[in-house]
Amino acid sequence: MHTLADLRAGTLAGSTRLDLSCGLTTFPDEIFTLSDSLEVLNLSDNQLTELPADLHRLKHLKILFCSNNLFTRLPEALGQCEHLFFVGFKACRIVDVPPQALPPRLRSLVLTDNRIESLPEALGQCQHLQKLMMAGNRLRTLPASLAACQRLELVRIASNEMRQLPHWLLHMPALAWLAFSGNPLNDIHTEEPIRQIPWSQLTLHQVLGEGASGVIQQAEWLNEDGMAEEVAVKLYKGELTSDGSPLNEMAACIAAGQHPNLIPVAGRVSGHPQHARGLVMALISPRYITLARPPSLESCTRDVYSGTRLRLETLQQMAHGIAAACQHLHARGINHGDLYAHNILWEEHGESLLGDFGAAAFYPDAHTGALLERIEVRAFGILLEELLACCAAGDADTVRLRGLIERCVQPQVAKRPGFAEVLGSLEV
Repeated sequence: MHTLADLRAGTLAGSTRLDLSCGLTTFPDEIFTLSDSLEVLNLSDNQLTELPADLHRLKHLKILFCSNNLFTRLPEALGQCEHLFFVGFKACRIVDVPPQALPPRLRSLVLTDNRIESLPEALGQCQHLQKLMMAGNRLRTLPASLAACQRLELVRIASNEMRQLPHWLLHMPALAWLAFSGNPLNDIHTEEPIRQIPWSQLTLHQVLGEGASGVIQQAEWLNEDGMAEEVAVKLYKGELTSDGSPLNEMAACIAAGQHPNLIPVAGRVSGHPQHARGLVMALISPRYITLARPPSLESCTRDVYSGTRLRLETLQQMAHGIAAACQHLHARGINHGDLYAHNILWEEHGESLLGDFGAAAFYPDAHTGALLERIEVRAFGILLEELLACCAAGDADTVRLRGLIERCVQPQVAKRPGFAEVLGSLEV
């Protein structure tokens, strides 16, 4: 983290990134001394209510973080920033999004956890838009003009006030990742019975991981028979994430049931002293590793792989396992919503586990569900394409897989195969 003193002393001259979190109530003019170099500006966790009208003087600005501030209106100055493609104003107090605030090259708009009731029709003119993050607002619908955004791939509208999903949204040609839980939709889900595991039977050990929705710890479970079992316990924070409510995530995990390519859930935590909600899950062997890293700001909607190399046999087994898990979920009326390599654990022989139900949602109805499945099939096609890029097999050996990819990602949603058909293609 930088300081105003550094900025004023000139020690940051030529910097391409600036991070300032120091209780700012006004935009420091000294930032303009970096106008010839600054590309990433992070002003999150301050007390700002506006940005200067001449923000465009930062002529190379591409990425702007202003989360956890006091804005009530998305600043119109953003619209004059020619190269700005990422705009992040999460957890402010924004009510109004004026059309003038939309920069011409906008690719990612993150307005999670605000007070927005509507978005401007001008959003449909943002032809570069790929990612729209609007969870935790007060939206009743989306502007129909968004149908013109043919590159839109990821939409997060969980925890709003939408009573139905727009018809046009379900037919967007590039849409692959959709999160919509926590809206007053008439979903067809019924509560699944699950074992209650008393907190007194659990002894927590080291932290295995922490995400936006909760903390996972290794634990020992001493059950009623006096048998000790090594498990993992996830305690949910109960706070809104960019994908939606962690409590909706927990409901989807329970409803998913058992499948060889899903992390087994043993039961729900009961009797926590702070009334925290949690799940007891199988402890996964350390030989399993995460397949990729989440998308970067530059890659936007594409995962980042770090030199991963796959044998064709390994790839085929992984693809089959993940497709089988997805078929299982959709047969239960569950849309995963975040089918990405960074949510997949794998080991060298091709065994794989699909995790992270943070974006999962239940079907509103069967007809909508059929379209949701085919939106998720596109995500699978993109995943398969990425895995093929990590495989040294020649074109002759992968022609069938490439044909499957083409069918999965074709722009006409209703003409894509369902996961049953995908599985059939992988078994031939």
